[in-house]
Amino acid sequence: MAKRNSRSPGEPGTVTAARAARLHRLVLLLSERPQTRDMLRKQLKVDVRDFYRDLNLLREWGIEVPLRNRHYELDMPLTSAYARLPFPDPHLSVAEAQQLAQGRTAAHRKLKALVQLVVRNGGKPKPAAK
Repeated sequence: MAKRNSRSPGEPGTVTAARAARLHRLVLLLSERPQTRDMLRKQLKVDVRDFYRDLNLLREWGIEVPLRNRHYELDMPLTSAYARLPFPDPHLSVAEAQQLAQGRTAAHRKLKALVQLVVRNGGKPKPAAK
């Protein structure tokens, strides 16, 4: 029986550390120069099915990878692709997450909001103000 996808459409799923590393390598390879599917598969050591799964995941996350003249290429700056590339769950404790949330960058604010959601609301979003 097929595994059911429990995430909402457009919501990025979690990835394992190994898959995140492979996706990172795929983005790097694509940023260097346009490459054929077989060139990429050989460098990543994946079969056709895994290649297309990874390619589809990148596209789901908004990473632009068009096929032109039988070559895939990264159609956005590498820094923009990194901003969309998922990171594996680091399995932090609440205390570790609170410590990492101290700061003033957008990443700190994002983590701080998540910590507050867990700690203050029991994981439930705050009701919208009327």
